[in-house]
Amino acid sequence: MTGARNQGRPPRRRLAAPVAVAALLGAQAAPAHAERAAILQGLDKVTARISTIRAPIDRPVRFGTLQITARYCRTRPPEETPETTVFLEILELGKGEPAPVFGGWMFASSPALNALEHPVYDLRVIACRAAAPDTGSGSE
Repeated sequence: MTGARNQGRPPRRRLAAPVAVAALLGAQAAPAHAERAAILQGLDKVTARISTIRAPIDRPVRFGTLQITARYCRTRPPEETPETTVFLEILELGKGEPAPVFGGWMFASSPALNALEHPVYDLRVIACRAAAPDTGSGSE
């Protein structure tokens, strides 16, 4: 008898458990075209030029001779103490093999706690965002 009632209708699909839980909690999923990215501020000490850098998670971007890869980015919810945390891997691109110059956590509230030590460039964390896919070099 069940088959007669459902004729002509597509079969019902069950939501995956994480989707169902997120829907119950009122969480909004990021759009399919959105991509998490770390927003960084870079300073070229030679030219005194400041740049805003959008570093999509797990996608390397260039800043001068540096290749920056953000592996993790999280901003605490507004009801908690404000903090943005980013795990970065930074390579110096030169004539030979790329040389690692930084690998670790950076914190927006304490930029000097674990800073990039480089003679030409400084970096600091600004925020984490869901952004449209990057089509440029990573600088805004």
